[in-house]
Amino acid sequence: MTWVGVAIALVGALGYALGAALQQFEAVSEGATLALVRRPRWWIGGIIGFTGASLHAVALSLAPLVVVQPVSVATLVFAVPLAASLHGRRPRRAEIAGSIAVAAGLLGLMLLVPAHNVTPVLSDADALGLIACIGLVVAVTFTAARWLKGPSKALLMAIGAGAVTATVSTFVRVVGGGLEGDLGHLLHWFTLAIPVLLVCAVVLLQKSYAVGYFGIAYAGVQVVDPITSVTAGALLLGESLPTETGKVIPALLAAALLIAGTITLGRLAPDHSKPAAAPAEPDRIGEPVVASEAA
Repeated sequence: MTWVGVAIALVGALGYALGAALQQFEAVSEGATLALVRRPRWWIGGIIGFTGASLHAVALSLAPLVVVQPVSVATLVFAVPLAASLHGRRPRRAEIAGSIAVAAGLLGLMLLVPAHNVTPVLSDADALGLIACIGLVVAVTFTAARWLKGPSKALLMAIGAGAVTATVSTFVRVVGGGLEGDLGHLLHWFTLAIPVLLVCAVVLLQKSYAVGYFGIAYAGVQVVDPITSVTAGALLLGESLPTETGKVIPALLAAALLIAGTITLGRLAPDHSKPAAAPAEPDRIGEPVVASEAA
């Protein structure tokens, strides 16, 4: 069932990437405000993204976090070119190279983690502790982001958003993987926590997209999400981590690729969907144009 879960996760991740690119295009245009609900393309992106997330949830019920979560990272290779296309330009070589480096680096790290499909069990105390820790991460990152601009702002917001999406995945894994054919297991506060956390994740994602640096925002989420999920799986759900010393060097190389790709994406110019203001025209024929102070 593990390979079935991986296949489903891959299809879902592709849908999530397309939905994220569509929503980022609208978030840059309107900002992360309620005005987005009047944009049909934002809704289309949301529906596609929700479908992808639903498939991801199905995959988590069939395979461990340490197997399913890295699959979503590979879609970074598709998401950045999709966003560039929506903004009416070709993807830059650096964007493609950075996306591939991030995906390859994180996939390499995650593939070093041994996968053993155990029934996930999470106590109430551990669940509340996880939510409290993630809430602290969000508070720190979004507070610090208020004082920053550009890629640093987008990255900090993405860290907070990625931590929340990882928490959603962790709860989905516990609920879905713990069903064991008994729908009565759904009658737990964990089930109610999933949609609440999901709404928080969506809001935080829109805020990170609205900064305009889709590459760094999406990469940040895709890096933080699986790392946080794998950590939660290892510490709280009893999923295995590598212990062989022979895996240290490959892990360091994969980490170097990941860092290099993230830095590459962060150095790129932002995507803006709003057209630049047209230059001023003279009031009379022969009158020179005076440049505005804004120009």
